[in-house]
Amino acid sequence: MTIAVDLAKTVFEIAVSDGNGKIIERQRLSRSQFQCFFQNREVATVVMEACGTAHFWGRKLARQGFTVRLLPAQYVRPYRRRNKTDRADAEALLEAARCGEILDVAVKTEHQQAIQGLHRIRSQWMAARTARINALRALLREQGIELPRGAGNAVKAAPQAIDDERVPYALRIALLDVVGDILSLEARIERTEQQLDAFARSNSAAQTLMAIPGVGLLSATALVAAVGSPHQFSNGRHLAAWLGLTPRENSSGMRRRLGRISKRGDPYLRTLLTHGARAVLSRAKQLAAQGKPLNHLQAWALALEQRTNHNKATCALANKLARICWAVWIHQRPFNGNYQPHAVAA
Repeated sequence: MTIAVDLAKTVFEIAVSDGNGKIIERQRLSRSQFQCFFQNREVATVVMEACGTAHFWGRKLARQGFTVRLLPAQYVRPYRRRNKTDRADAEALLEAARCGEILDVAVKTEHQQAIQGLHRIRSQWMAARTARINALRALLREQGIELPRGAGNAVKAAPQAIDDERVPYALRIALLDVVGDILSLEARIERTEQQLDAFARSNSAAQTLMAIPGVGLLSATALVAAVGSPHQFSNGRHLAAWLGLTPRENSSGMRRRLGRISKRGDPYLRTLLTHGARAVLSRAKQLAAQGKPLNHLQAWALALEQRTNHNKATCALANKLARICWAVWIHQRPFNGNYQPHAVAA
């Protein structure tokens, strides 16, 4: 027996099918009714889309003995027939659950979701800080005052610039409030990063990942929170594909065409790894300019940049960093920039 649940805020659509895939029961329940629905049910497989609140309900139902399957929403959508309704979505879940090629999404723990929540809150505060600084620059520029380049330099120079006689008195108080908002946001961001640092110090996987060049505190903790266990992926390329760092393919017959990266994964994780790859490539250029030796990873990145261009080399290096993260994580060995796999005996 399979129970498909179309999750929502207040109304939950349920479709129950037997072993032959035939729907034998339908329910449309409120939130309180949904909480009581599974109390006297036989143990069965519960299928839901991996969307908001799915991990919470998945943990709760798993504790009651049910087998929980979370399916990616983008793979369930093609199974929906006719119009978009809750009833049709529940039916699509039953059809998608019968496809053996769709991989389940692992149910996240409370701790994983807490770390992801810290990253999301920090990102929102970073966006708000950038918006405040841009507004401060624009308003002062209209009064003929230019703030120095760099976010930190601009915030430091802002109070003195606001006291300039060219700034109307009616505007000064509001501008000082903007500076206060920026300082408050920076303090919150720092506290969030301290919480992430405390988590990284207590997590061996995060410490292992942070030893990789280009993978810092944010990348390591975000990967641990999003992935949970590297055993979800059979190899490093699957992790890179899950992050959207592998080429988009448009092939047919004997023709194989690879395009830009797919960008189908988590954009936040992909951005962190891409910025990390830029840092690794920049460091490799500095070492090469100084005549210092490079490890195999740095030499490979520089050679690739010379053959293609900077952006392509950065994306390729981000792909390789994702594979390295999977390798050191699953094998529990420290990063070695000159690592060579053992030759296979003939």
